[in-house]
Order: sequence, then structure tokens, then C-alpha cells
Amino acid sequence: MRYAVLGTGVVGRTLAGALVERGHEVMLGSRTKDNPVALEWANGAGPRASHGTFAEAAQFGEAVIEAVGGQVALDVLRAAGAERLEGKLLVDVSNALVVEGGDVRLAPLGEDSVGERIQREFPGARVVKTLNTLNSAVMTDPSRVPGEHQLFLSGDDAAAKRETLDLLAEFGWPEERVIDLGGIGTARAVELMMPFWLTLYRKFGHGDFNYQIRGAR
Repeated sequence: MRYAVLGTGVVGRTLAGALVERGHEVMLGSRTKDNPVALEWANGAGPRASHGTFAEAAQFGEAVIEAVGGQVALDVLRAAGAERLEGKLLVDVSNALVVEGGDVRLAPLGEDSVGERIQREFPGARVVKTLNTLNSAVMTDPSRVPGEHQLFLSGDDAAAKRETLDLLAEFGWPEERVIDLGGIGTARAVELMMPFWLTLYRKFGHGDFNYQIRGAR
């Protein structure tokens, strides 16, 4: 399958690399075609890896993973172009974090989410929110954390969520460890988890941890 991964940061490169390792073709998208980070990644990742602009990547991909900061996610997707996202699975892994003077806050806070904003502006895309509640290394290698820890899923399109579950299974997440929270409106809840995650990260000094939800069903 052909994937577009939008964003050249650690999260984007980690997800793109994991997809290439599993036999997919991946184009890493950035603002400019000559982005040196994207070029270095593509040169080192093998023949199934390539790089291009956000628009070129979105055109290339049968599915799109948006892996940029929540504050720029809409701008990146506008650059990709709504017509290139039409009908495609669009996995949103971003968080609405704002860093100001060393402090971190959320914007929007509770009354909206990045996932909802994306779905509203790009109604032709099939948006699924997931993978935003853990470290990028654990996203593609859950065995880094012992136990039956979990992921969360939000989205309005049942078929898109099914495709996402299949993708997550390739990363090592069995379906029974993915909690489907419901529609894209539930993305608010998982985005609100990030300040707590950052507090734990500072406490532990590393990102090899995750949430385990236990209770009667």
C-alpha cells in the first residue's frame, strides 16, 4: 500500500520508517521538496521510501498520516489540498499543544479538538484520531512497555476505523487492545490526556510507558 506521512519530525519519521519496514511504499511530505531531513530519511530508508511536498505526498498516498504539531495541522493539510485527501483514510496523530516560556497548554481546551477541526474542514477525508497518547517509539513497538496497555480510536467512519485497526495490528497492536471511543468528537478526551502524559514523562525521565485501562465490561 502507498502511504503519505506528512511531517518530518521524530513521529513522522518513526511511522514512515515502520511502514517501509513492513513492505509499504511511503512518501514523507514536507513544506519544500528539498527538505534536508526528508531527503536524508528517504536516502537511508530504501527503495520504497521517497520524499516530496505535502501536496505531492498526499497525491501519492492511498492513505495519509498527519504527524505534525496540532497548531499547524490544518495549514499542512491545506497545503496538501482537499482534493488530494478526498475519500482517503486520514490518520491524525497530533496534539493541540502550545509551548510558551517552557509551559505547555492546550488550545483548543475541551470545547474542540484538532481531530474535529480536521474533519469539519475536510469533510471528504475519513479522519481517525489515534496514536497521540504515547511516545513515538512505543507507537510502532508496543513491546517496549510490558503488559496489556492500550490505544484509543476516534472517528465517524466505520470503514476508516477498520482500516486503522489493520494498520495498528501491523505495528503490533492487536484489536482487543484498541479502545474505540466512538465518533470524532471523542478526540477531545484523548487530546486532554497530553498534559498528564508530559507530567509523567518528566517524572519518569523517559517515554517508555503507556495507559492500561482495567475494569468490568
